[in-house]
Amino acid sequence: MTDTALGLSGTQVGCPSGLDVASPTGATVDASAFVQAKAGLNTLELLVRGARCGGCLARIEGAVAALKGVETARLNLSTGRLSVAWRGSPRLSAEVVGAITGLGYGAVPFDPDLRQRDEIAERRELLMCLGVAAFATANVMLLSVSVWAGHGEMSDQTRGLFHWISALIALPAAAYAGRPFFRSALKALRAGQVNMDVPISLGVILACTMSVYETITDGTHAFFDAAVMLLFFLLIGRYLDVSLRAKARAAAGELLALRATAATVLGLDGTARAVPVREVQPGQTVLLASGERAGLDLELLDAATELDTSLVTGESLPRRAVSGERIYSGAINLGPPVRTRAVAAADDSLLADIARLVEAGEQGRSTYRVLAEKAARLYVPMVHSLAAACFLSWLFLFDGGFRTAAYNAISLLIITCPCALALAAPVVQIVSVSRLFRRQVLVKSGDALQRLAECDVVAIDKTGTLTLGRPQLIAGGEDAARLADAARLARASRHPLSRALVAAAGAGPVAHDVRDVAGQGLEAEVEGTRWRLGSARFLGVEGAAATDALAEIWFARGDEPPHRLAFEDVLRPDAAAVIAALEARGLEVHLLSGDRSSAVAAAAAKAGIRHARAELSPQDKAEILTTLKAAGKRPLMLGDGLNDAPALSLAHASISPGTAVDISQNAADFVVQGDGLGPVVDALDGARIAKRRMLENFAFAALYNAVAVPIAFAGWVTPLVAALAMSGSSILVTLNALRATRTGLTARVR
Repeated sequence: MTDTALGLSGTQVGCPSGLDVASPTGATVDASAFVQAKAGLNTLELLVRGARCGGCLARIEGAVAALKGVETARLNLSTGRLSVAWRGSPRLSAEVVGAITGLGYGAVPFDPDLRQRDEIAERRELLMCLGVAAFATANVMLLSVSVWAGHGEMSDQTRGLFHWISALIALPAAAYAGRPFFRSALKALRAGQVNMDVPISLGVILACTMSVYETITDGTHAFFDAAVMLLFFLLIGRYLDVSLRAKARAAAGELLALRATAATVLGLDGTARAVPVREVQPGQTVLLASGERAGLDLELLDAATELDTSLVTGESLPRRAVSGERIYSGAINLGPPVRTRAVAAADDSLLADIARLVEAGEQGRSTYRVLAEKAARLYVPMVHSLAAACFLSWLFLFDGGFRTAAYNAISLLIITCPCALALAAPVVQIVSVSRLFRRQVLVKSGDALQRLAECDVVAIDKTGTLTLGRPQLIAGGEDAARLADAARLARASRHPLSRALVAAAGAGPVAHDVRDVAGQGLEAEVEGTRWRLGSARFLGVEGAAATDALAEIWFARGDEPPHRLAFEDVLRPDAAAVIAALEARGLEVHLLSGDRSSAVAAAAAKAGIRHARAELSPQDKAEILTTLKAAGKRPLMLGDGLNDAPALSLAHASISPGTAVDISQNAADFVVQGDGLGPVVDALDGARIAKRRMLENFAFAALYNAVAVPIAFAGWVTPLVAALAMSGSSILVTLNALRATRTGLTARVR
């Protein structure tokens, strides 16, 4: 189905933060073919193009929700997906599409691949614009420096030639590189609004127009350099912002990909057929193969098996499941193939719930407004009003004539062009992101630094975050021969404790004909003797309940007494130092884990964490984060597992280690590399420094305009001086941002 079939408009109204992908023009027709009906409720999912900010979200949701019969209309800015539900005729879908296109946005059937292609095209165009602006800035500045240096000595003919060459370079470059700003400004004006791109576009156009006039009339001053330099600086910040935002949109897509698997359904006659998970109905029998991940929630029908639930619950050890027990989607079957019964549709599974929590968290954070956007509400109308007042005053009150009035008004627009204001945050972001990258911190979200600087409480996961997530054999004078023999059985297993045992024993042979007893352990006949490796129950050890919160397996050769092998998921090397450093910076630390209470309590004690909660589900973690935010806190979440993804999205800011699953890394704002947590403190310190630099830059931009406006209004500033002042303010803002690199981080965790 093409875009035309949905009745798309060729005009889109986007907010100033990026480019829009134009939709083909077509007549509005019914889109009911994409409607899904369930329990009397019609649902439709569309990909909305051009929606970039909270204002876009409010307009679209409001327009669709106002349609008669619509019960819910939810737009997720991270994925661009609009989910609409209504009762009544499916043909209301045409009105839904009409309401969206009537606002100037594009709408097509939701397709994650299409969204990705749009983002790639957007970044490619911005990069091309940036390259053109850089080329023009470098060359026009060379000519302008020559004119400035030869002022008073250069002949009028030579100066005119330089101006014409500058025009030949700057005009086509400005027309091409300024398209993102011109489109955004035009669409905002058509919608009856103004944004930061309106004065930018007006300043560039008037600067070029006045420069052409000065060149034609053999005037002394032309400021093509101001126009292209302004575009160059602004495009740097915009490209960075768009690139970082794109990286933060993949978490929900990763979850959808995890759900989009096939399931093996067993018929009444025992025949097996593969069907998409979404088509499996509750009550159907599903065969879960060895090593297969459950794509929906199931109930175990066979006697027992072992499950790897680490991605779902954060539990570091496999869990034994018995007949009748629920297997949540996302769990991996470590035992032999087992029969299960589907207990819920794919859309009602645990993975689906996690996906919805992640999308809700991303949407909540995507409405965050930076200071520049807030300043635009006052800045844009004020500057335009001042420029108009300057023109009218010089035209009528001071009798300066049209040329002088226009000259002074354009000078005012140029000198107050929001270059310093627009650069205040992006330049600091560029510097801070680069510095943190060198300290093993990858920044993935454009406004993450600001949010991280505001955090006042930390929620940290245990397995894989506070700890290394890799069980290690505890050295206790193990007999080398016994350890080597136990490893011969362990090499035939994928169990985490078996792998840890093999790592401790090193390379060696594998026992022949090893039998895997589901949920219990391994056994084999070695040189006529029965060897067993597994749980205490499997080896017949009575009263062997562990009291030290350590994981364990037991090994026995023939009639020898079983020997206990204890394992521990050790803390990261600097975990305790990092916790102390975070508390020293005023952050309260909470340990949130899906692991066993004994293991969580032991880890909290070693790391010096006073607040710890165990055996938490993904929903529990998300609810705790929501409660903290409702209490006025701004939580920082550190996590690595699938069960942490909703909390990572809901937190005010979030960090994942480089060893985390892809979903958690995509849901997080920062990814830290290495075995230590020291980069977390680096990120926090760097974010606080960046926030100070941003506020300083905003204060400087406000002070600059407070001084520049009266001078320009009085006619004491020529367009050349205005261009130099505007460029100088941008340079000062940039130098202040670079000052953060010399300040350095307040402390490295040792």
